[in-house]
Amino acid sequence: MKFRTLKWAAAGAAFAFAAGLAPASADDVLIGLVTKTDNNPFFVKMREGAEAKAKELGVQFQAFAGKFDGDNDGQVAAIENLISAGAKGILITPSDTKGIVPTIQKARDAGILVIALDTPLDPIDAADATFATDNFKAGELIGEWAAKTLGDKTKDAKIAFLDALEQQPTVDAMRDQGFMKGFGIDIKDPNRYLDEDDPRIVGHAWGKGAEDGGRTGMEQLLQKEPDTNVVYTINEPTAAGAYEAIKAVGKEGQVLVVSVDGGCPGVKNVQAGVIGATSQQYPLLMASKGVEAIVEYVKTKKKPEPTPGLNFFNTGVSLVTDKPVDGVPSISVEEGLKLCWG
Repeated sequence: MKFRTLKWAAAGAAFAFAAGLAPASADDVLIGLVTKTDNNPFFVKMREGAEAKAKELGVQFQAFAGKFDGDNDGQVAAIENLISAGAKGILITPSDTKGIVPTIQKARDAGILVIALDTPLDPIDAADATFATDNFKAGELIGEWAAKTLGDKTKDAKIAFLDALEQQPTVDAMRDQGFMKGFGIDIKDPNRYLDEDDPRIVGHAWGKGAEDGGRTGMEQLLQKEPDTNVVYTINEPTAAGAYEAIKAVGKEGQVLVVSVDGGCPGVKNVQAGVIGATSQQYPLLMASKGVEAIVEYVKTKKKPEPTPGLNFFNTGVSLVTDKPVDGVPSISVEEGLKLCWG
């Protein structure tokens, strides 16, 4: 049994492979994992979970990662090579939730079970199944926590949004809109942002899920509104960058920062006061359950079913903070550190 982790050398150009993708034999089950990048601990843990479960179940596993968040060309190439290799199942965290759909359909037409992890496709039924956090709920939890933490000051809040990508992939929109609902902002289309008209919103910047993007985006929004006192961030690397920009202008301790992910560095930043609260999700569980589902499908042709009442399989979410508020369920930083990753 062989395990290969393949990373793209460049976007939109030729791709280098660590090893060739030989077609699986009739007795082999090959499962592929395609993540957005390989430099985010979330996706590293996802790969570890999938690889460990594949080894446990005795199936072949190959992992691919885009060079950057948004590398749709790289993900297209990965899927096409997995189709050629005879993969039985593909797990994917899509960068472009609409742009990847035609290639996903090619895989499904070839008889491959495709499961989206973390980020649903657009439309969600473009994949055979989705294993994910309830990302809207994750956003809603941090929004409710922020509003109750501010109390009477909520009505005069100045809120900056550090989202992921201007194309608004599904996970980006759901977390953003969940936060708005939790905070008490009137959302128009729950599947999109930028259509809201609440005067408390300073603006949106796109941090690309990375620390440097969070820092640059926060600098831009602070220039627009120096009195910003609430910051929503798509993930914890973005939050870390935002904090550096806040600290640079001497406003640490004056701005409430919230986020989503639950990685160990992020939970430690909650402990340190950099982040007020974060919604913790469980990437290892998503990936390992995905591998199990593909193996089950190969054996029985039974596709995984969504959680009752939802259109995806919910892998859970918990609010992590050491400053709990009434009416918003949460776990402590100590508990979060026992469950974190990265």
